[in-house]
Amino acid sequence: MQNTPVNRVGVPDRDPRPPDAALTIVTYLMLFIFGVAQAVLGTFFYDAGPAPVAAIGFDLAIFATCLLGAWGLGRPAGGLVVSAGWFIVAFILASATAGGSVLITATTAGEWFLFGGAASAAAGTIAAFTIWSRSGLTRSRRRY
Repeated sequence: MQNTPVNRVGVPDRDPRPPDAALTIVTYLMLFIFGVAQAVLGTFFYDAGPAPVAAIGFDLAIFATCLLGAWGLGRPAGGLVVSAGWFIVAFILASATAGGSVLITATTAGEWFLFGGAASAAAGTIAAFTIWSRSGLTRSRRRY
């Protein structure tokens, strides 16, 4: 049986082994792809149902995904990569093509999806950095 270090309160500390670098990189990549997938899916379905209801649902989904990505990794960068994937793809798909067509229109639902999603992704990332940066500082202060 392995001896696990115990802090002053008697609770075992985290596993002292460093995380596998390849697994960490793949996890960040998958979170980025998940943010991209949410942007693509939202681009084609933001106007489903009554005007801004689906768009607001996609906005809440990207916010929750940013928080869950950071929580799952225990690092705020988990939320950052999700929002980066969403931002890049959503704004590329919102840009007009040479022919003048756009995928995200200037309707109520389109504006809720694009601007609300941007605000939600930013808020989720800021919340992730606020929550997990403070908890990391608290953990490091308890060890000494």
